[in-house]
Amino acid sequence: MRKALYILGDLTEEDVIFLAKVGEIVQFNADDVVIQAGVEVKALYFLTSGAMNVRLGNGDIVASFGVGDVAGEMSFIENRPPEADVVATEACRLLAVSRTALNNELEQNPAFASRFYKALATFLSDRLRATTAMTAGSNSSQDELDERLLDIVHVAGDRMLRLIELMDKQS
Repeated sequence: MRKALYILGDLTEEDVIFLAKVGEIVQFNADDVVIQAGVEVKALYFLTSGAMNVRLGNGDIVASFGVGDVAGEMSFIENRPPEADVVATEACRLLAVSRTALNNELEQNPAFASRFYKALATFLSDRLRATTAMTAGSNSSQDELDERLLDIVHVAGDRMLRLIELMDKQS
């Protein structure tokens, strides 16, 4: 859930409602491929239940995702197909926000765009720090939250629960 805090901590309640409104609930079973290497990613995925792994072509697992993680963000930012598969390791439920809907809102709403890109930058920075620490044989940065996040952790947690609640009303 920590990753969701970075995203939802920078967004407003209205932003969360927008994501829930334009998003589509998708479900996957264990071993289903959520994102396939080399194939265009047409949505940004927010994992609201379950778990997934990022798997390279040789079968190596390079990352594990849990509730609150986001998938497809690199392809969204770069507009390039992914180089790894994202595979459900158990039954998963995700909020899929289409690239088209998100791009339309980003173009029409500069304030949302600013919050959204700041949230993604912070999220990706944290992911890179964790990967760097793991590669170096340390996990100290994975256990630490930055001071800014500590200030907004309760708000972000509430927003994650609100997002799940909004999704449940749609299904």
